Amino acid sequence: MRVFSARWQRRLLFLAGGIMVGAAAVLLAFLADQVQHYFSLLIGHWRYASLAVTPLGFIIAVYLTNRYFPNSQGSGIPQAIAARQLTDHAARKRLVSMRVAIGKILLTLLGLLCGASAGREGPTVQIGASIMFTAGGVSTRRQPGLVLAGAAAGVAAAFNTPLAGIVFGIEEMSRSFETRASGLIISAVIAGGLTTLALVGDYTYFGSTPMMLQKGTDWLAVPICGVVGGIAGGLFSRFVIAMARGLPGLVGSSFKKYPLLLAGLCGLGVALCGLASGDLVYGTGYEQVKTALEHGTALPESFGILKFLATSLTAVSGIPGGIFAPSLAVGAGIGSNIAPFFHGAPIGPIIILGMVAYFAGVVQAPITAFVIVTEMTDNHAMVVPVMAASIIAYACSRVVCPEGIYHALAKGFLHGHKPVKR
Repeated sequence: MRVFSARWQRRLLFLAGGIMVGAAAVLLAFLADQVQHYFSLLIGHWRYASLAVTPLGFIIAVYLTNRYFPNSQGSGIPQAIAARQLTDHAARKRLVSMRVAIGKILLTLLGLLCGASAGREGPTVQIGASIMFTAGGVSTRRQPGLVLAGAAAGVAAAFNTPLAGIVFGIEEMSRSFETRASGLIISAVIAGGLTTLALVGDYTYFGSTPMMLQKGTDWLAVPICGVVGGIAGGLFSRFVIAMARGLPGLVGSSFKKYPLLLAGLCGLGVALCGLASGDLVYGTGYEQVKTALEHGTALPESFGILKFLATSLTAVSGIPGGIFAPSLAVGAGIGSNIAPFFHGAPIGPIIILGMVAYFAGVVQAPITAFVIVTEMTDNHAMVVPVMAASIIAYACSRVVCPEGIYHALAKGFLHGHKPVKR
C-alpha cells in the first residue's frame, strides 16, 4: 500500500507541476506580447528612441542578472541540461529554482520591452524545470526526472506543441529514452498542454498554412534550404559558443572584465539593425513570420540577415532571452530569399523549409525541429520535405559547428559546479 501511495504521489506531483508550468507559460506569453506592444508604441512615436532605450535596457538587464539573478542569462536551456546532469542538490538549485524562475520572467520581459531580438520559449524551459524542481522538494532521486519533465512541459506549453515537447525532452534534454520516467514526463507535458488550452484555447502558433510544394522542380528547394539554413545555423552557434567561452586577446578580456560594456554595445547593434530593417527585427519576429505564412507574402530581402545579426548580438549580450522564435524568424527570412529562384512556386512552403533548416542548424536536434515546425504551422502535407530539410541542415551544421549549442553552453555551467576533490 505504501508503494502504491508513493507511486500515486509521484504521478500527482508531475501532473500538478505540469499544470503550474502551463500557467506560467501562458502568463509569460501574455506579458511578452504586452511589453513588445509598448516598445512598438515607443518607436512609433520616435523610432530613434531605440538608440538610447535598447542599449540602456541591455545594460540594466545584465546588471540585474549578475547582481540578483545569477544563472538566469541566455535562453535557460543550457542551465536545465546542466541541472539534469548534476548530482548535488545545492548545485542544481543554483541553476533551477523559484528565484531563478522569477528572475527569468522579469528580465526576459525587460529585454523584450527594450527591443531585444529574443524569444520567450527557451526561458519557459528553464522556468518549467525550476517549477518542477521546486515542487519535488529535496529528494535527489526524483530531481533529474523532474527537471526533464518541467523542461519538456515548458516547450509544449510555450508553443502549444505537445508532441514537440516530448520529442525535445528525449532528443535534446536527455538524449536517451528512459522507460521508467517516460510516462511521468508525458503526463507533465499533457498537463501543461491542457492548461494552455484551457486558458487560451486551441491555436496554431504560426496559423494554418495548407500550401505545399507543387512542381517537381520545387523540391529542389529542400536541399537548397537545408544547406543554406544548416550552414547559417551552424555559424550562429559557433559564434555564440565562442563568445561564451571568451575571445582571445585584449577584446575578449575587456568583454569579460566589463560585461556591461558588452551589453551596451550589443544593445546599440540591435538598435541599428532595427533601424535598418524598418523596425521589423525587434522582439520575437512572430508577427512578421505569421503574416508572411498566412498571406503567402515575401519578407523584406534584408529581414533574414538583419534578424540574424540582431539575434546574435542579443544572444551574446548576457541578457535573459531565448533563441527559438528568433531562429524561426531568421529561417523564414532565408526561405523568403530563396523562394524567388523557384518561379511560380508558392512562397509559404519554402519559408517553412527555411524555418526548419535554420532552426535545425542552430539547435542540432533535427527530429525536434521538424516536429515543432510541423505542429506550429499545422501543415502535415509538408512533413516529408520538412523532415528532409531538417536532416540535411543538421548534417551541414555539424560540419561548421561540431557541438550543439545548448550542450556546449551547458558545459560552462557544469564546469562551475564540479565537486572539489579532497
